[in-house]
Amino acid sequence: MKKFTLVLAFIAMLTLKGCTVNEDNTNNIDNDTISEVWEYSNNVNFLFSNNYTSTLIFPHPTFNSDMILLYRLDGVVNGQDIWKIMPQTFYFNDGTLDFRYDFDFTNTEALVYLEGFDLEGISLAFRTNQVVRVVVVPGFFGKNNKIDFKDYKAVVKAFDIDESKIIKVQQ
Repeated sequence: MKKFTLVLAFIAMLTLKGCTVNEDNTNNIDNDTISEVWEYSNNVNFLFSNNYTSTLIFPHPTFNSDMILLYRLDGVVNGQDIWKIMPQTFYFNDGTLDFRYDFDFTNTEALVYLEGFDLEGISLAFRTNQVVRVVVVPGFFGKNNKIDFKDYKAVVKAFDIDESKIIKVQQ
């Protein structure tokens, strides 16, 4: 009876070993994880009344291992959007810090804020109606030194992001 139980246990082990997840772990690549982009253009304002902060609520939680990149629409040149990565710093003519956009994030939201000197004196063009994109990148890609994360277009290309599928978040 012991031999029969042992043979049965061995067959069960072989059968259970056949259940696998369909991922290529040869190079630690997770083939079913994709990057995505969320755009926030309503109510991204930095005013005294909101302590110069804006909270961007994500459409769904991210994984703790994901990288979160934030880009601010800095202008349009020849019909092309110019995206600048945060933190983004602006200086006085003498080289001292004037103000900067920065952020903190969790897996459900990002808190974007202004810091610097005389925030109320900063032009409304820098404080109201800002457009911000949140780019979610699977964390293991951060080890790839070939991607210039400061360059929004390089990130979009590297992660094969279809810009027509950007989620426009209304808050």
